[in-house]
Amino acid sequence: MHERGAPVSMAMRVDPRYGVGMDLVIFDLDGTLIDSEAIILGAQVEAFAQCGLVHPGREAGLGVVGLTLEIALMQLARLQQPDDRLTATYKQVFNAMRHRAETDPALDEPLYPGVAAMLVALQALPGLKLGIATGKSRRGADYIVERHGWEGLFATIQTADDAPSKPDPGMILRAMAETGAAPGHTAMVGDSSFDIEMAVAAGVVPVAVSWGFQPVARLQALGARFTISHASDLPDLIHGMTQGMVG
Repeated sequence: MHERGAPVSMAMRVDPRYGVGMDLVIFDLDGTLIDSEAIILGAQVEAFAQCGLVHPGREAGLGVVGLTLEIALMQLARLQQPDDRLTATYKQVFNAMRHRAETDPALDEPLYPGVAAMLVALQALPGLKLGIATGKSRRGADYIVERHGWEGLFATIQTADDAPSKPDPGMILRAMAETGAAPGHTAMVGDSSFDIEMAVAAGVVPVAVSWGFQPVARLQALGARFTISHASDLPDLIHGMTQGMVG
């Protein structure tokens, strides 16, 4: 796990901004639950090369992860509008790499340490529902769900095919509508500025993870209410929110 932040205190106190009883926890995928850095950066670099472009480097490449694909590539290439050829090339390269990943562990998309146990612990909390909000396509999200045996775990899955790109709050609003959750009883857990800005715009609790693709200080500056440095910290945090007590 590549952590960028220090653990937060788990001391609990009453905070009237959030309702007693958490109903929904929504997760980003890339950089939050799964470590997809190798395959995403690899596909970016190869797609740029095939299109005669110079990739701007690791930090820039990871900095656009979470946006809808065509917007992410547009920003990464510093274009004024999405480039259909670049987007199509990336998809072709990515799909080929995902096929190679079946025999090449370097291209795998594993869970971050502790994520599997964390999801089990959250699933055991009475009345709590789990969701996903990702810049991936529906096909991409379904692949990850099947790959990790998550069928039936998430009550709502929002993708780039369902709502505008992050940081627009549409994915979270749809997730709450589908599950009946209220903003004060919903948390968004992510590793990118887009996740935190989306959470703030939707009025839900923004939770940053420190092991992802963007510097945690940036997420805190954008309004992350909590920061966790280990996946195992989240169940206690959510349980504290469920009791009306937060750190």
